[in-house]
Amino acid sequence: MAGLADQLKARALEEGFSACRICRPDAIPQAMARLRAFLDAGHHGQMGWMDERVAWRGDPAALWPGARSVVMLAENYGPEHDPLTVLEQPEKAAISVYAQNRDYHDVVKKRLKRLGRWLIDAAGGEIKVFVDTAPVMEKPLGQAAGLGWQGKHTNLVSRELGSWFFLGCLFTTLDLPPDEAETDHCGSCRRCLDVCPTDAFPAPYRLDARRCVSYLTIEHRGPVDPDLRARLGNRIYGCDDCLAVCPWNKFAARAAEVKYHARPDLLAPDLAALAALDDAGFRARFSGSPIKRIGRDRFVRNVCYAIGNSGSAALLPAVEALCGDADEAVRDAARWAVIRLKERR
Repeated sequence: MAGLADQLKARALEEGFSACRICRPDAIPQAMARLRAFLDAGHHGQMGWMDERVAWRGDPAALWPGARSVVMLAENYGPEHDPLTVLEQPEKAAISVYAQNRDYHDVVKKRLKRLGRWLIDAAGGEIKVFVDTAPVMEKPLGQAAGLGWQGKHTNLVSRELGSWFFLGCLFTTLDLPPDEAETDHCGSCRRCLDVCPTDAFPAPYRLDARRCVSYLTIEHRGPVDPDLRARLGNRIYGCDDCLAVCPWNKFAARAAEVKYHARPDLLAPDLAALAALDDAGFRARFSGSPIKRIGRDRFVRNVCYAIGNSGSAALLPAVEALCGDADEAVRDAARWAVIRLKERR
């Protein structure tokens, strides 16, 4: 099977993936204890789905007993620009790099399916593909397969790709030779921990999602804790701070896939224009984007927080118009922003 594994890796690169490695389904026995500690501490916040089917998450073999190998794929989405520069423009919105164009789930899954069909044609067997769509712990599997290691910010880091890459999984009934697991190369560095605007890391390698900007702007429903709103700055969808400061990004390259290149209207959009979006306008603007899944109300709630943090009196009319919005969280965020802007004025 060694020859087949080499052919598979070569084919993965031809399909557009940046790296391909293999591990066994039972290669992450330590992941269950780490996940259980995260859940027991309540660090998953409102993401109740993480507590469901825990056995499947910690043991890929339980998810699909027929699987003999897990093929882990990395897909580079490196930005051309420094994503932290928009944080210095308070009247603009900061959107996470991965969400500045097409939804990566669609792009990666299509490649995975093509690669899977090739594998079946070449050697038979059965496959299942996953891209954040099943109870699969992609990051521990990625480390076990040798794609990278989970850094102190809990995300996967690669010596070849830095921090900017998506993960895809291909489970197969074929018995392929596994690659060597990657080891930790963070050393004494703690840049990712120190840069976090909301102190979301209680310790290295531990994340409290309830304080994470990505969680607060994407997953959290309802009003955000008033003590954290000011720390969001102008981040309205996700956060790249801990990824962007990683020294291993010196090896990162711009994404070859044009569907990951930033759309001009999402690179640093005006907060005032985003605050004026109704549901139809929101859906039209973010069609095909991962941003669309959080809905207009949660999105505009985030925009109101950003306007409140901008210190710009010129943006006051934009949030005053939302003080009577139909959504309770938007009304609350708009009123908070009005008070904050008037106080600063």
